[in-house]
Amino acid sequence: MSFDLVIFLKKIISLAVRLLAVLMTFVIILGVIDVGWTLYEKLMEPPRFILTISDILATFGAFMAVLIAIEIFTNIVLYLRNDVIHVKIVLATALMAISRKVIIIDFKTLEPIYVFAIAAVVLSMGLTYWLVYKLDDSSNES
Repeated sequence: MSFDLVIFLKKIISLAVRLLAVLMTFVIILGVIDVGWTLYEKLMEPPRFILTISDILATFGAFMAVLIAIEIFTNIVLYLRNDVIHVKIVLATALMAISRKVIIIDFKTLEPIYVFAIAAVVLSMGLTYWLVYKLDDSSNES
């Protein structure tokens, strides 16, 4: 009887993951529309067709948010296929998210300790990704 319960619960989780994939697709579409609309608004403000550095950075941040959503969608799809979390994809998503933070951050308003903390996160995530990549390469060579 407990085995039937586990199978039933796995089906519910699978259905929930599929729903998350559909919802993430909707979020990605809305994100692309938002990027286009924001870019259009910035280009139409006087002086027309000129973007300031802050406009460009805000646009980069919006692009990165959509790309992170796409990476999360990829994680969901891979989970549906193999029922395994792929560490490289998750780490790549985290690296993209912290990179987005670094791109859009205003360093003038931050305490130095916060900048060092972000640097530590970037360094540790990059090192972890490199180690996982190297470990995967060495296991594939065998």
